[in-house]
Amino acid sequence: MVYAIVKAGGRQEKVSVGSIVVMDRVQAAAGDTVELPALLLVDGEKVTTDAKKLAKVKVTAEVVRDEKGPKITILKYKNKTGYRKRQGHRQSLTRLKVTGIK
Repeated sequence: MVYAIVKAGGRQEKVSVGSIVVMDRVQAAAGDTVELPALLLVDGEKVTTDAKKLAKVKVTAEVVRDEKGPKITILKYKNKTGYRKRQGHRQSLTRLKVTGIK
């Protein structure tokens, strides 16, 4: 089985051909092709971690859609002063489908 560890939006993801990856927003439209940098490649029993060899490896992915993550609530509170501050956040995400590892 061929798989790679790629850098995806500040995190590392294990991907193989056909897998779905959700990462931070990428400036690309649905259907566009994105290339992800490989950090490690496993091809059967052979593991590649050499930077020079990994520079030749191309992990391509197709943008499926843009989406938003779950809403999180941030609440700041200080006792006895009446200070309360509430805000929410939803992270912008992109869903990718890996199309090839070459």
